[in-house]
Amino acid sequence: MSEPVTIEDPSEFARVPDGFERLWTPHRMVYIEGQRASDEAGEGCPFCAAPTRTDAEGLIVHRGELCYVVMNLFPYNPGHVLVCPYRHVPRYVDLTDDETVEFTLLTKQVVRTLEATSAPMGFNIGMNQGQVAGAGVAAHLHQHVVPRWGGDSNFLPIIAQTKALPLLIEDVRSRLAAAWPGKAG
Repeated sequence: MSEPVTIEDPSEFARVPDGFERLWTPHRMVYIEGQRASDEAGEGCPFCAAPTRTDAEGLIVHRGELCYVVMNLFPYNPGHVLVCPYRHVPRYVDLTDDETVEFTLLTKQVVRTLEATSAPMGFNIGMNQGQVAGAGVAAHLHQHVVPRWGGDSNFLPIIAQTKALPLLIEDVRSRLAAAWPGKAG
């Protein structure tokens, strides 16, 4: 049994090695504290704002005519993307028929592109409509596509409410955008 550590100055306690590695994710405080996006269309809505930026700044993978694909800012796994209509609507049934067709085709293309770039073993695909259903941004419809691999979950989400992601979101966006079918070069 080891001897207890004696600390004269309590401010020194933070510097005592305890054998743990720290994974600092301060950017997630917006999500944890529940700071919500605006329900109104425009700059306060992240899904209205993203298309007004460059692809890299807005984390956009692909722009279609009526819908686009964007990286999830709080991903469950590398490659977690969202399919969004440009139009600010809250529910799937609010999409026009043309928007519904492109929304579905982009979802299928996301799956194919993720399969080509990272060989996932499965996918979670779905929408949360309304705050009570778990939608973080309930006012602007978006569909999640989450690639999954065997063993991609560990104790961190359960114990520490932290997800370890092995790739930077910008790198994943670049890979997916470069691999998107029809992309020149």
